[in-house]
Amino acid sequence: MEFIKSFLDIFLHLDKHLSEIITTYGTTTYAILFAIIFIETGLIIMPFLPGDSLLFVAGYFAKRGDLDITLLCVLLFIAAFIGDFLNYNIGKFSGEKVMKMNLPFVKPEYFEKTNAFYAKYGPKTIILARFIPIIRTFAPFVAGVGKMNYKTFMTYNFIGGLLWVVLLLFAGYFFGEIPIVKKNFELVVFGIIFISILPPIIEVIRAKMNKGA
Repeated sequence: MEFIKSFLDIFLHLDKHLSEIITTYGTTTYAILFAIIFIETGLIIMPFLPGDSLLFVAGYFAKRGDLDITLLCVLLFIAAFIGDFLNYNIGKFSGEKVMKMNLPFVKPEYFEKTNAFYAKYGPKTIILARFIPIIRTFAPFVAGVGKMNYKTFMTYNFIGGLLWVVLLLFAGYFFGEIPIVKKNFELVVFGIIFISILPPIIEVIRAKMNKGA
């Protein structure tokens, strides 16, 4: 229970936690942000890290002058790109073994949802999944298991990583200082999280309705 409370605290107070990290570690903050984005996208055992909201909050601090927006865009895009690249190769060369290891936070339904996304959207899933927590982490792994064409994957990985990082960083950069957003920052972060998880929730409800019908 304490772990859940601490986890929710990090999610809902990312602005305060990132402010403390910047104050404590200075320029090392870039390495910390790089590691979080890389781990979320590169390791299927870490699908719960707050990628979307973290990018938004980082953009907000860039607007304040605490971080450099250009450096953030470059570094975090690289982290997202090579994270997916690593995940793809793990799936391609060790996918079946990994799925049999009963790893924590790696549930069969995550693979099922990701497979359903591929069935519906094809290779574009690599781009769309960037904006959906959990599926974002499992999409490149499943692409590797399914032996998606290497060039196709790299193309969509590049586009998806760039769009995800740049759009969310600049959303925080341009909208984070708006008075109503600044005054209700925690609610905005919670809203980003909710919007992020809304598509899979809708898919689950739709699947149950279709099954019932």
